[in-house]
Amino acid sequence: MRSATSLDDALRILRDERRTPVAGATDLYVALNFGTLEQKRFLDIWAVEELRGISERGDMLVLGALATYTSLIRSPLVARRLPMLVEAARQVGGVQIQNRGTVGGNIANGSPAGDSLPVLAAADAVVVLRSVDGERRVLLTQYYTGYRATVMRPDELIVAIEVPPVEGKQWFRKVGTRAAQAISKIVMAGVRSSHPRIAFGSVAPTVVRVSRTERVLASTGDIDEGAGVLAEEIAPIDDIRSTAEYRLRVATNLLRRFWAETS
Repeated sequence: MRSATSLDDALRILRDERRTPVAGATDLYVALNFGTLEQKRFLDIWAVEELRGISERGDMLVLGALATYTSLIRSPLVARRLPMLVEAARQVGGVQIQNRGTVGGNIANGSPAGDSLPVLAAADAVVVLRSVDGERRVLLTQYYTGYRATVMRPDELIVAIEVPPVEGKQWFRKVGTRAAQAISKIVMAGVRSSHPRIAFGSVAPTVVRVSRTERVLASTGDIDEGAGVLAEEIAPIDDIRSTAEYRLRVATNLLRRFWAETS
């Protein structure tokens, strides 16, 4: 395990040694404990204070990659700009996990059940990646290429998440065995406006924006038609936590609740 105390140090180590970044370690240590972690060389970036900020730059909300769930919950700026992210953060694990888990880590972990991911997808968030050679920005909806697979290069680090202004009513729901400290069976975030934005977790190998459903609701406002399209647009699977049939039924019910509660 190597440690970095500055962003420049972290990027140089990633370039030269190709280590796996670790911060709060709330997901990584679980995989290590279960023996499913392939990586053996790590870079501890928890002390890189440059990545902790929550701020506005122009009209953009900027979340540092090491912003914890607790800092998101406590931030007046996030509460004003992206209240559905505050709601999602409140349902991530217990207080200990909220104190250690980070928004950048949730993205990097890449689980389709990640609670923050549908929120960020529905908000058209952008992932900011940096290496020694420069910086690039990738829409969250284009960041994943498959199950826990991304476009990020080994020498890159997630440094921030940028969220443009979100116009419309925001809505978030997580369905699990408990309200917190449980992996979601289904998680959904939506923004109700003239152009609805709707994202689901735990219904595909990655978080998904249901663009066909969005277009139907934008053009007709008919929730029955929208629910029918949703049933064709997502393809949940059976696994240890739930069945595909259950997930599809719950996803449809959540869509209907979102439409009714934001009217």
